[in-house]
Order: sequence, then C-alpha cells, then structure tokens
Amino acid sequence: MPKIIFLPHEELCPDGAVVEAKTGESVLNVALENDIGIEHACEKVCACTTCHVIIREGFDSLEESDELEDDLLDKAWGLEPESRLGCQAVVADEDLVVEIPKYTINMVSENH
Repeated sequence: MPKIIFLPHEELCPDGAVVEAKTGESVLNVALENDIGIEHACEKVCACTTCHVIIREGFDSLEESDELEDDLLDKAWGLEPESRLGCQAVVADEDLVVEIPKYTINMVSENH
C-alpha cells in the first residue's frame, strides 16, 4: 500500500505526517481521512484551487492533469511545475511526498 508523506505545514499538520493511501484515492481524500484539513471550497469537483498541493516526490506516478485542472492551477498561489489539485491527484502505486502551500487564494476559510 503506498504512503503519502505530508511535509510539515504550520497550521494543518505542524509535525508532518506519514499516512497509508489506497491506490485510486485522491491526495485530498487521503489527507481529510487523516485529519489534515486541506481546504476544498468547491467540494472536490475541480472548480477552484483551494486544494492546491505540490508533489515533491512521486509526481511522475500520477496521471497527467487535464486541461481544466491546468487552467485552474494557473490561478493558484505559488504555482510550481509539480503542482496539482489535491482533488484530482490520484494515488497510483508509488509513495508520494506532498507539500501543502502556506497560502490559498480563498478569501474565507471554512471548516468542512
């Protein structure tokens, strides 16, 4: 079973986390199932950028992003070549190292 290593994030997981993931699950769902509260203002339907993550290791194991995701990522804060939307990045069979950016473009944070 692949693992996702979430790098430390000041608010969401200060110590970082190493969690198991099932193949076929999104990075966002794995985070939420493990009490890592990544924002997801559009409720996981690829309509915003609040679940933007950076895949530091294992990026090439993910399926390629589609045009809609790429268009949304263009609006994300701190975009990098390994950026993905957590709701669209689906775990394959390789471990991932994920960084959650410090900021989102969301003006209001909501608890889900």
